[in-house]
Amino acid sequence: MAVEHALEISDASSNDDGKIRTGTIWTCIAHIITGVIGAGVLSLAWSTAQLGWIGGPFAMLCFALVTYISAFMLSECYRSPHPEKGARNYSYMDAVRKTLGKKHTWFCGFLQYLSLFGVSTAYVITTATCMRAIQRSNCYHKEGYSAPCSGGDNFFMLMFGLVQIFFSQIPDFHNMRWLSVVAAMMSFTYSFIGFGLGLAKVIGNGTIKGGIGGVHTASTAQKVWKVSQAIGDVAFAYPYSVILIEIQDTVKSPPPENQTIKKASMASIIITTFFYLCCGCFGYAAFGDDTPGNLLTGFGFYEPYWLIDFANICIIIHLIGGYQVYSQPIFAFVERWLSIKLPLTRLVNDFYTIHLPFLPSFRINLFRIFFRTLYVASTTGLALGFPYFNQVLALLGAISFWPLAIYFPVEMYYVQRKIAPWTSKWVVLQVFSVGCLLVSIFALVGSMEGLLFQRR
Repeated sequence: MAVEHALEISDASSNDDGKIRTGTIWTCIAHIITGVIGAGVLSLAWSTAQLGWIGGPFAMLCFALVTYISAFMLSECYRSPHPEKGARNYSYMDAVRKTLGKKHTWFCGFLQYLSLFGVSTAYVITTATCMRAIQRSNCYHKEGYSAPCSGGDNFFMLMFGLVQIFFSQIPDFHNMRWLSVVAAMMSFTYSFIGFGLGLAKVIGNGTIKGGIGGVHTASTAQKVWKVSQAIGDVAFAYPYSVILIEIQDTVKSPPPENQTIKKASMASIIITTFFYLCCGCFGYAAFGDDTPGNLLTGFGFYEPYWLIDFANICIIIHLIGGYQVYSQPIFAFVERWLSIKLPLTRLVNDFYTIHLPFLPSFRINLFRIFFRTLYVASTTGLALGFPYFNQVLALLGAISFWPLAIYFPVEMYYVQRKIAPWTSKWVVLQVFSVGCLLVSIFALVGSMEGLLFQRR
């Protein structure tokens, strides 16, 4: 079949495939931070509020550790069968197919691309929320905090979609290093602002709000749903397994790619966790039970309005890059598959060079323009239909966390390292995998309840 042919493309690849790889540990950190710190960080104050002063920070630290373990195991699978001398795998699906076989590949591919598509949709929602927050912030500043400064997100989602149609024509990961660097800088900026505003409000209040048990609810059942949604939000905020292999494929060697990506993962997770703890904890300390679902757009902060506007602009710029980080693997897979299936079709394989005055020349492909535009339109359309920030994040995190961040990396690690069943290492990793599965199921049930019934 043509799809199987596409999935087998890396079988014929040698270790030197002709690509010029210039990625370093710093570009990897930029890609990872761009992919990780995004929509998720803004919901962590709300998550901390649901889990309380012990549960909130503990959940973030646990997911940080789990994410690094997952990245460590997955980085060993970039080359197969040997982690440093084997043939390259250009994507997560390639690694699964070579290591675990075709049956696992279909399941992995479905979940991976569903997750990537879902994250792209969540970024449309988040960006529109930030745009509307800028509009409302200026309105509140001029008219007063009780003014009816409401408005819909649909127009802003459409604006973001138009911008992404343009940026989606970036050829691949190898050509978007500059965008990831800019996006990573923006993530640092707005995370610092969120942390600073939370700290300033705590000082202004003269007290640290919140409690050990988190937000009080009317019933135990409501508390359980809120806790499960919060865990789903934290799960969404951390793992980047769906893009790790693609990021690793940009790295030059020597040193071996798995060594570089492990160092980049450690640095990125430490940096990310620091910002997550600062934003989550200080946001909860500032607002207590009234912590908004989105720290910078829920209007716990009103002033200084210009700083809040600037923070939201930084988020928007970052999410432009983040959207591309999560979309490029889908673009690469579909275009590669079709080029194999239809090698003589000019629509798919022919490129045309465009020369414009005062600008460098660039190449276009008619199918690329059509497909990528359609993809952006589909994510924008889905966001228009389900604009529920926290519930969407929790659902995406719960669905993708265990299979993509835990199950496949663990199973591939068994094969790569030739770990025999029922050995001590095998048992430890199985317990680790089953524990994460139970957490995912709990988060999935709560997030579905929130999305379908509460729509808060």
